[in-house]
Amino acid sequence: MAYDRNKIYKQALALVDKHFLYFASDVIAFLPISRPTFYEFFPDKSDELNNIKEKLESNKVVTKVEIRKKLKNGDKATELLALYKLIGNEDERKALSMSYQNIDADVRAKSETKLTDKQLSEVIKALKPGNE
Repeated sequence: MAYDRNKIYKQALALVDKHFLYFASDVIAFLPISRPTFYEFFPDKSDELNNIKEKLESNKVVTKVEIRKKLKNGDKATELLALYKLIGNEDERKALSMSYQNIDADVRAKSETKLTDKQLSEVIKALKPGNE
């Protein structure tokens, strides 16, 4: 069956708006053509594919802004922490992170020599406050 490329393009744009889609794979799933046919019709860097991607990206940005607004207006600690992690700098995110206690990984990454587990434990013990 021959498909009208222009009709498929218009349908793809309409689907992005109608279903507020975020990904090209979602658009393709709604279309009556296969993935290879989609990319044959709209090759990488084509104006049509770029237009579809721009609409998808716009949907992502709108959604991210809405989520951040909801987080900002939330009164739950988890919402506020989630927002802070999104907008904070790397040091602030590390300070907030419950899992950022991986001192041994930092020591290993910065060390030129491989430490044994025993040596690593001694280094970590020496780095803990109160062990001066």
